[in-house]
Amino acid sequence: MQKVITDDLDALLDIFPPHIKTPLLKQSDISELLEVVLDLGREPEARFPRREMVLDKKEIDESDLDYVVTRIGKFGEDNRAGIERTLHRISAIRNRRGDVVGLTCRVGRAVFGTINIIEDLVKTGKSVLLLGRPGVGKTTMLREVARVLAGEAGKRVVIVDTSNEIAGDGDIPHPAIGHARRMQVAAPSLQHAVMIEAVENHMPEVIVIDEIGTELEAMAARTIAERGVQLVGTAHGNTLENLMMNPTLTDLIGGIQSVTLGDEEARRRGTQKSILERKSPPTFDIVVEIQERDRVAIHPDVGEAVDILLRGIPPATETRWLDENGEVRIEKLKEEKTVAVKGKKKARDNKDLKLFLFGVNKSRVLQIGHEMHLDLDVVGRLRDATMLVTSKNYYRRKPQRVRDAENEHIPVYVLRGNTPPQIRQFLGTLNAGVGDRGKVRDVQAAVDEAEEAAEQVSEGGESIDLSPQSAYIRRLQHLIAQRNDLRSQSRGRDPNRRVRIYKEQER
Repeated sequence: MQKVITDDLDALLDIFPPHIKTPLLKQSDISELLEVVLDLGREPEARFPRREMVLDKKEIDESDLDYVVTRIGKFGEDNRAGIERTLHRISAIRNRRGDVVGLTCRVGRAVFGTINIIEDLVKTGKSVLLLGRPGVGKTTMLREVARVLAGEAGKRVVIVDTSNEIAGDGDIPHPAIGHARRMQVAAPSLQHAVMIEAVENHMPEVIVIDEIGTELEAMAARTIAERGVQLVGTAHGNTLENLMMNPTLTDLIGGIQSVTLGDEEARRRGTQKSILERKSPPTFDIVVEIQERDRVAIHPDVGEAVDILLRGIPPATETRWLDENGEVRIEKLKEEKTVAVKGKKKARDNKDLKLFLFGVNKSRVLQIGHEMHLDLDVVGRLRDATMLVTSKNYYRRKPQRVRDAENEHIPVYVLRGNTPPQIRQFLGTLNAGVGDRGKVRDVQAAVDEAEEAAEQVSEGGESIDLSPQSAYIRRLQHLIAQRNDLRSQSRGRDPNRRVRIYKEQER
């Protein structure tokens, strides 16, 4: 099937005042319009894939914003609204009083034929998770998955549509979802509850969900999968490795825990006694990393891929893309072989982790790394990096360096703030996630410390306070205490929050 695009662009243009709509209509590439930005006291802007333009020299005033707001649906708790029976999304920026002072009017397009590249996967009945950077087409592909499964495959499909991005604004869903049914969500915080409600009340064979982002939603997804319902969803993160470094969402891929091996088993594996392993079967069977709109990397067996990554070995992936004739091309990459190095396994040609910091204080990162006994490699050129680290404020602006990293498929880690606690949490999470794949490997030291403390307390010693660690590593230390039939408790405040291990009767 050739790609067919429908964008209902006239409906979006009709919400703008004449002095904004008229210059838009004069653009020869109006069909490629991405979004219109209206900020109080600034000139209106239009954004296209390869350029941006000022629409009018007259600055936006309150009457312009009111003109638009009165012609669209009501804003939800996530400050998003839409236009009836279209896929367009209008997002509001408010001041401290709650007044709208800015609008981002994004064009929503239904693209038919986008799932040719993964159609065989979603029709297997296995649960599929789509990953990719913002704007790469995850929601567009999700919408098409719902239409194909409900139509061609004849399955009962229910969409949990939190922000009305999949099926559009209003009570009647956009025809792009075909025969799939849509459940709206009153508030983003209720998404997990509506996911469970969909299963209990409407007997779906498939549930489609966009942006799984909280622990409750991850738990709801596992509950749904355990009931035999196929899940097709998206989550925050560009790659499977990003998901492994996200403590909130690791349950989607089976979770990660610390286990202690016997001496003989540790020697057989060529590892230390305490290692990281997958905790349970993954919620999603297949992970699809959307690299570009017509190019994806596939992990056909998520459980196996996670196990391999935890051993520090890049897993085998399957790359698919559409050629100039619209035909699907497939290339299967073999798993990298390993070689023994002083009794340990190491991936051949595996690069050390090299961080490129953008908008993040380098001296602060190095100082905290030194305090955590981490050997960090911070590089000065993006082309030498294996990961870009930036802050939320910088990432939102989409500067050229961030766009370059995403175009080159360099993982991007976004800190909520350029503060010591956030940097410490990042380094702790990174430390737990990379294993033998980089220089940041001191998670093993934290695990060993907990093991030694548990042994001392078990033999009659007093309670022991461990070194300060990130939330992710503290969770591993709690597991070690539990496995040794001891109690544990996190004490103090970040960045000095630590685990205390003690016996049952102590407090």
